[in-house]
Amino acid sequence: MAQLWGGRFKDNTDQEVYDFNASISFDKRLIDVDIAGSRAHVKMLAKQGILTEKDRDAILSGLDSIVNDLKAGRIEITTEYEDVHSFVEAVLTERIGEPGKRLHTGRSRNDQVALDMRLYTRERAQGTDRLLKTLLESILDTMKENTETYMPGFTHLQKAQPITLAHHYGAYFEMLRRDRGRLADLLKRMNECPLGAGALAGTTYPLDRDFTAKELGFDRPTRNSIDSVADRDYLLEYLFTLSTIMMHLSRFSEEIIIWNTNEYGFVEIDDAFSTGSSIMPQKKNPDIAELVRGKTGRVYGALMSLLTTMKGLPLAYNKDMQEDKEIAFDAMDNCDNCIHLFTGMISTMKFRKDRMASSAMKGFTNATDAADYLVGKGVAFRDAHRIVGELVLACIDKNKSIEEMSLDELKKISPVFDNDLYEAVSLKTCVEKRLTTGAPGSGVMKKAIEEAENYLNA
Repeated sequence: MAQLWGGRFKDNTDQEVYDFNASISFDKRLIDVDIAGSRAHVKMLAKQGILTEKDRDAILSGLDSIVNDLKAGRIEITTEYEDVHSFVEAVLTERIGEPGKRLHTGRSRNDQVALDMRLYTRERAQGTDRLLKTLLESILDTMKENTETYMPGFTHLQKAQPITLAHHYGAYFEMLRRDRGRLADLLKRMNECPLGAGALAGTTYPLDRDFTAKELGFDRPTRNSIDSVADRDYLLEYLFTLSTIMMHLSRFSEEIIIWNTNEYGFVEIDDAFSTGSSIMPQKKNPDIAELVRGKTGRVYGALMSLLTTMKGLPLAYNKDMQEDKEIAFDAMDNCDNCIHLFTGMISTMKFRKDRMASSAMKGFTNATDAADYLVGKGVAFRDAHRIVGELVLACIDKNKSIEEMSLDELKKISPVFDNDLYEAVSLKTCVEKRLTTGAPGSGVMKKAIEEAENYLNA
């Protein structure tokens, strides 16, 4: 058992207790950030005269050799070690001797763990942001190509008013843009370095915490040493942001699943992102969309689990906080993988534009425009609303859309109707008349697309 403690103990830890306590099986993924933190720490120790330059160089060289051997597969991180920190120190000391024992001077595992998790979370949040940007670029490509692709807009899953595919996709663009904003806020707020906080009360060594903060790309050191080791707010914020991203992807997936049904037939998912049935040869299932929808609950679970773990903890560090890692790593991996696969799915998906337009017409999405037409002819809106309701009933009875009704049929319902109604309720007219900011009119959408492009290029 390779441990960083034990002098106070007479007997060895029970093997089952050791295994229960150990975190090496999952925190070994922190190896890169752990070594980066150690490099910054030892440089600072030498700068402050706490270590000699000779010891510094030996430690840095030893750390480099560990990194190189891990990459080359010459060594591996095994359960012989309690955690990633004990692995690094044990292997380092084995390689360079006495100087390796000096690496931990002025440092506790508490501030070391806090640093590693901040560095790792920062790195993963930046990676999530890059994935979201790629997804937004794919969404924007679809928007550019579909400013005149007409489809029904829905409320309550009922056809409501005509919109365009560009307009519909634009709603998801805004959701995911906000998610990137949340990541940016998180990265700004979390960018403080806990290294030097010690176990909870700092240290008597003359550490230069500003130096290590700058060396590791932080804006500043954390302000309170107790909070430094007790804080997991940044991780909770990241998990909340991942949960929100997954919620948005899940909503999008639900719509794609509906659009992919035989009854709608709005989209055809590429074979590369579909699966079949073991018994029904005709099936082509939207499994990626369904799995994204399903994994959303798993990411939510990580957020709720960590919130529950943290809610009753006294200051400062408690072993309960070791439970932050497995669930967080799982949520990070699943969310990033979902964004990546979802991007591939929608970037290869084909649209049945004829089905979309037909659905908009058959769903009376232009009924509001028919009422507005009557208002323009001097009919009070409440009367216009009633008249168009009667018109819709007549259309349903005759299995026709409003555009398919003859002028005689229209005039039986209201003498105000005339030939110009057909132009007024065409999908193109209904959409193009909507020119307020945020509406689906092509002129407005082209401006929105230009703004979105500038945002992504900024």
